[in-house]
Amino acid sequence: MSLADLRQVYDKDILLESQINPNPFEQFKVWFDRAREEGGLEPNAMTVSTVNAQGQPSSRTCLLKGVEQDNFIFFTNYESHKGHDLANNPNISLLFFWMVQQRQVHINGHVEKLSKADSSAYFNSRPLGSRIGAWASRQSQAITREELEQRYADIEAQYGENVPKPPHWGGYRVIPRSIEFWQGRPSRLHDRIIFTRNAEDQWVFTRLSP
Repeated sequence: MSLADLRQVYDKDILLESQINPNPFEQFKVWFDRAREEGGLEPNAMTVSTVNAQGQPSSRTCLLKGVEQDNFIFFTNYESHKGHDLANNPNISLLFFWMVQQRQVHINGHVEKLSKADSSAYFNSRPLGSRIGAWASRQSQAITREELEQRYADIEAQYGENVPKPPHWGGYRVIPRSIEFWQGRPSRLHDRIIFTRNAEDQWVFTRLSP
């Protein structure tokens, strides 16, 4: 079978204006909770897209670690490619794809760094191996497997279980300009409802053509 012959029938649900929560963060929670309840690997996995100083876009998968009233939160190495991108251009795009539910959520906005205290609080809640790994990895830089494992062993020997947050590691809050909910439908007549802010800084939604 060729790639052109691959087909998926989208018929699991529908998204009507009469059903959607007028608060996009509440609507996101409804969909996220269902994705978590119905299975699928890591429902908090999201594609994070940034743009570098040369205008080159780049995407990678990260994990959502918090949802507040007006923002989405994730953590990373500030010296990574995406960290450098966001230092130069704070605009960002997030994409959640929940295949089991045939749904996507697409978020466009900009980032702000979390405070050191907030980043440290989350860092200290991570498993020990993840905390050591944050020190061991010079994210996005060339390294051999042997060098990486040796750095891990050295950090483990240096700190034991009392691993502090690295200065180059922390969180971002994503402040959305738009949040789009996509529900797959038969005949590719998909439901697309997008939230944007009006002149009064209130969330309003409209339907987009599929």
